[in-house]
Amino acid sequence: MSVPQPPQPAKLVISLLMGDTTLADPVMTALEARYGAIEMCSLWLPFDFTRYYEAEMGTALQRLMLVFQALISQNALVDIKLYTNAIEAEYSVDDRRRINIDPGYLLQERFVLATGKNFSHRIYLDRGIYADLTLVHTRGGYQAQPWTYPDYASAEMRAFLAQVRRNYQIDLKQGARAPGMDPTS
Repeated sequence: MSVPQPPQPAKLVISLLMGDTTLADPVMTALEARYGAIEMCSLWLPFDFTRYYEAEMGTALQRLMLVFQALISQNALVDIKLYTNAIEAEYSVDDRRRINIDPGYLLQERFVLATGKNFSHRIYLDRGIYADLTLVHTRGGYQAQPWTYPDYASAEMRAFLAQVRRNYQIDLKQGARAPGMDPTS
């Protein structure tokens, strides 16, 4: 019989995708006000893996990865996705997004993104939000799955997330936990 165990706290990772990079500062300010200090920020990564967003958001899109210092409870992902959806709507013009915000969390063994779209490999969480198992850590690194988006499967992204994982391991060794998580429950 399996005995339920409390889940590990997770490292909050949020992707910002936009053409107008001046949107990054106010969005980062809003995210920090809600989730605390940003611990790591990637360089701007050109988004040239697909043309999926061009009709809505234009060309020459750039991605910025944000990693937050405070750990989160894994079940906070639904609220985080709903909040980031509200930010996307706030910055939309004529029902077209100017920014795409993808929140997720990182654990030692996996990287999970939140999405509002169902698919065979996605697990329903709550309130219309699904968990997308994006990368699995095995054989010394994060490995793409057959459904992993090419930008998340890239060597550059996986190297960035490997650094996030190293920082996360330090957090765990220092006894960090998500606010409100009772380590005995």
